[in-house]
Parts: sequence; structure tokens; C-alpha cells
Amino acid sequence: MERRDGHAVPWIIRAGRSPVLDSLDARLLLLLTDSPRLGVLECARRLGVARGTVQARLDRLAERGVLGGFPPELDLAAMGYGLTAFAVVEIAQGKRGGVAEALAAIDEVCEVHATTGEGDLFVRLVARDNDDLQRVIDEVVGVPDVLRTSTSIALSTPVPPRVRPLLERAARE
Repeated sequence: MERRDGHAVPWIIRAGRSPVLDSLDARLLLLLTDSPRLGVLECARRLGVARGTVQARLDRLAERGVLGGFPPELDLAAMGYGLTAFAVVEIAQGKRGGVAEALAAIDEVCEVHATTGEGDLFVRLVARDNDDLQRVIDEVVGVPDVLRTSTSIALSTPVPPRVRPLLERAARE
């Protein structure tokens, strides 16, 4: 690993934990979070490091699974899906894989998380309006081995999905 001055330094390792991002990794990810269309050369210029350093960091972050790609940030409401809902889904014991696969086949299902607590799966889904939400819920309930659902409609999103505070902390360390 290289510092800004070109000297090698080890990955930051915390007691009992896997390696974490160092400051340059975090600053690179913040830069790409703010401007995902930047090229490697421009990232290197803004960070004050060699182009090869940026490319090596990106390759390493991708290899470690930290960086999964550069998808565009989409506004689902602007695409016609103005309603977001969350469903707690109870399923038959031992059927998570098949249910998750069937849920992934429903276009309006954005995320599925296996959870502890009241239900077995926590599902984020979108719809065009209330009638469309009913159609989507009917599809979810129609999945084999789904026993019951409880759905809540999101009224607003005061804190959207984010990683920036974690990157900013890592950039300071």
C-alpha cells in the first residue's frame, strides 16, 4: 500500500477485525461517490497520487468486494415508482432460498433481507400507486411458501441509503 509520499504502509488493522479502508481508499471512494463518472487519471490528479496507485486501489477494492461497480443513482419516483413500501414476510421453514429467488423475479422488489424478529424476510418494494402496490403485494403473497406478509408504506425518507459518513470517518483516520 502506498501513501501520498510514495512510501509503503500496511493496511490499517484493528484488533480482532479484518483490514479496513485506509484514508486514501476512503478519499478515493468519496470522490467517486460524488463524481462517479471521473476517470482514473482525474481521480489521481485530484488526490495527488499516481494514476497507477488509483488503478491499483480500485482493483484491490473490487477484488475485496468493497467496490461492486458504478451504477447510476436513479430516482425511482421520477421513473414513475413514487410509492415505496416495506413488507415483513413470514415463510415456511427452510424455504428461504426458493422464496428469495421468486421474490427476485418480481420487478418491483428492490431488496430482500433475511432477518431475525417478527418475520423471516424484510422486503423493500416500489409501486406506481396504491392500486399497483396491491398488485405487487398479491404477487409477493402468491409466491409458494410465503405464509403471511405485513406491509408498511413509506411516507418519506428523512435519511436515504448512505455510506458517506462511514467513508468520511475512514478518510479522517
